[in-house]
Amino acid sequence: MRRVVLSIAAVCAIFAFYFGAKALADEKEQAAARVPLENYLKGHATGDPEFMRKAFHTEGKLIFIRDGKYTTRTFEEYIGGMAGKPAPDEARRKRWIESIDISGDAAIGKIILDYPDGKFTDYMTLLKIDGEWKIVNKSFHRERKPAPAAE
Repeated sequence: MRRVVLSIAAVCAIFAFYFGAKALADEKEQAAARVPLENYLKGHATGDPEFMRKAFHTEGKLIFIRDGKYTTRTFEEYIGGMAGKPAPDEARRKRWIESIDISGDAAIGKIILDYPDGKFTDYMTLLKIDGEWKIVNKSFHRERKPAPAAE
């Protein structure tokens, strides 16, 4: 009976070690995949294009629907449109990482940008390239908010 109990305890210890190590590795990978997403958020908050260059891979694209039509822009075009300073209403803007889903060296990040005039939902495709996570594509949806009523 003692051998059975010891065997069960050994198997449980192996499982606990394996799943504990896997959880730690998953946590580290989540933190690494957050880095480009956080740089993206900092780029929006500051208007500094360098944060976007840290976030995006050089060959990625924005893919979205504008006026009912499929539209794309390169990341360089997108970054080139940055003002280099925060938006005038920056204090009223909120943004956060909603989720990250990782499978091996591919991931999807969901980001919310909640601005006074609209709410954006960004879906970022990330790849782990040469050991570093980068955003390789971005698609988004904009939900316009009604203008505040005049007093």
